[in-house]
Amino acid sequence: MRKRSLAGAAVVAASAIALTSCSAGSDDPAADVDFSAAPTGALAAWGFENADDVGQSRLDYAADQLPDVEVTLDATAFDAQKFTTRIASGDVPDVVQMDRRYVTTYAAQGLLIPLDACFEAEGVTPNERWYQNVVDDVTYDGGVYAVSQFYQPPAILLNMNVLNEAGVTPAEFDTSKMDGLIAAVRKIYQASGGTPSRLGFDPVATGQGGLWVLGMGGQLTDAEGKPTLDDPANAAGIDALKQITDAQGGYAAVKSFTDSFDTFGDANQFVKNQVGAQVANQWYPNVLGAYRDQVSLQAVPFRDAEGQPFSLASGTAFAIPVGAKNPAAACAWMTDLTSTDAWMAAGAARAATIESKGGLNTGLFTGSPEADAKIRDQFVVPTGDSGFDQVISTYYDVVESGKSFGSSPAGQDIQNELNNAITAVLLGDKTTEQALADAQQAAQRAYDNATAK
Repeated sequence: MRKRSLAGAAVVAASAIALTSCSAGSDDPAADVDFSAAPTGALAAWGFENADDVGQSRLDYAADQLPDVEVTLDATAFDAQKFTTRIASGDVPDVVQMDRRYVTTYAAQGLLIPLDACFEAEGVTPNERWYQNVVDDVTYDGGVYAVSQFYQPPAILLNMNVLNEAGVTPAEFDTSKMDGLIAAVRKIYQASGGTPSRLGFDPVATGQGGLWVLGMGGQLTDAEGKPTLDDPANAAGIDALKQITDAQGGYAAVKSFTDSFDTFGDANQFVKNQVGAQVANQWYPNVLGAYRDQVSLQAVPFRDAEGQPFSLASGTAFAIPVGAKNPAAACAWMTDLTSTDAWMAAGAARAATIESKGGLNTGLFTGSPEADAKIRDQFVVPTGDSGFDQVISTYYDVVESGKSFGSSPAGQDIQNELNNAITAVLLGDKTTEQALADAQQAAQRAYDNATAK
């Protein structure tokens, strides 16, 4: 029998007070949903493309827990336009997997069911099951609107073959001390005819722009999710990126060079010594594990303006659309998929896959602190390579420092406009102030459209 306790009810009650949303027939999309009903019947899920060993093992676990639920998976990728079309037409799946950046957008439009009552029914306390920043990603107007999975934090991956050749130490890659960092970048950087042949540091300016802006003291949204791209504090992160790219031939040259990297291949940028350091999310050392005989790695945390470790990453989440035919089964299924037992099944599956291929186990970063710790304790063993072991430890150290991008109905648009602003500044097309002002205008329009009643 499934456990349906009132654990965490106080938290749920406190957050549920503010739950309001715009939908047909009710101000609260959860008003007529009985999440305590027994999970039975047909369940339609969408957005589960290319389930790997980690995904399939969790699907199998959930199926064992819910023998009376018949799950049909639509394995096509989530598509934002298709989602709204399906909702409008009544072709509503029971569960949708999407990037967390979309969740608040749809919550504000009244297209998702808030899950506070779901968590109460399943005995789940969000702030205990997931890291706080992961919960914050999918919280809007006092309610939690999705079941999150994964938080794979960034750190600075160091190519020790290059650093040792240039006489640079890992400690010099301290993002809170820009003068020393730029000096290290210049020592490593190489070019031929003005074209880079080796970068001292690839900051991944647009792919990791939020990390730099928020880490240097900026903010993308206010407490209500309104965009704040024109906040003067946002300039520091962009200006840091401009210093780094200008020290290596300018952004156009850096971007052209990094676009040529064979990131997932045998001639990747670490094997070919094309970078001294690069901001990389936790999953990338898995790629480099296949080349451990050719590379020498270490890692250091990204540090904020005060010198403290700082990380920022999104992930995916499961949500229940308004109009779902079987929300009770959807709730049970989502929470089973993200339970510690499900993640341990995934950890075992991943360990078996790695062992069969002779790879390195760098861990699973699930979005859940308990699951992360248990997987590390049981499955992450010394690799025999001190550099890789140090890299793995660094990522585990920084995961606790995670922050949210900020939950906003215009979340994806804010990210896009921030990237546009960064690109314009780095190319020299606009001043930082002008680029952020223009980005703010565009993001505000998106916010106004998303919250229009």
